[in-house]
Amino acid sequence: MTFRAGKDPVSPSKSSRRDFLRSGAALASMTLAPGVTLMAFGGSEAQGAVDAGKRWGLLIDASKCPSDCSACVTACKDENGWTGHGDPERDVQWIRKVTLKDKSTGRKTSLPVMCQHCESPPCVDVCPTGASFKRADGIVLVDKHICIGCRYCMVACPFSARSFVHEPVTNQKPHAPRGIGTVESCTLCVHRVDAGGIPACVEACNAQGHGAMVFGDLLDADSEISKRLASFPSQALRPDLDLNPGIRYAEI
Repeated sequence: MTFRAGKDPVSPSKSSRRDFLRSGAALASMTLAPGVTLMAFGGSEAQGAVDAGKRWGLLIDASKCPSDCSACVTACKDENGWTGHGDPERDVQWIRKVTLKDKSTGRKTSLPVMCQHCESPPCVDVCPTGASFKRADGIVLVDKHICIGCRYCMVACPFSARSFVHEPVTNQKPHAPRGIGTVESCTLCVHRVDAGGIPACVEACNAQGHGAMVFGDLLDADSEISKRLASFPSQALRPDLDLNPGIRYAEI
């Protein structure tokens, strides 16, 4: 085997396998459950609905997010068919509630954290197969056809927003294909967005009367989210990384 500076040595067998997985042929017809397949978001019919003139985003007002409310998490689980088993090290989490504490004042703030749908997503940069990708409208997704479960994206994500599927999946949803050995994260309920709707977490928050989440087009100056962002201060998580996330927070 020849070693070349700046390149990892790859055996012919591994190289062939990688090319095969990249082609998508390996999983193109895999059936997970009746009526459910590992559909690639990037090649689905819904991709035709992507508008490059939009950038979908979410504004979360932490002052309206009660610490004892997890309606957004429950709604995401129900909508997309994922669940936990009480093991923080292995559980899938598309969205989670966290509590931040100001050490100088003792003030605590509760807020949901999910994939931040970055403008420059590190997960996409490190993915060796192209499975992690960003749509033209800013939504960051994982193409399950070509995800090989290397978990480089999980290491690269500064928000710990991605999960590895360790166990066989149940409660499959046709709009949210999942598979053991792949990585997944919040999709902003892309199936709803493409149909003209809003993410399940936002809908659930509104149903509880909190109104802590506002979803919309960040590029539309007349959208509610843009008007709110223009009217009061907000911030991104880890602004030092200059990733320009599509998820913004107020009153942290």
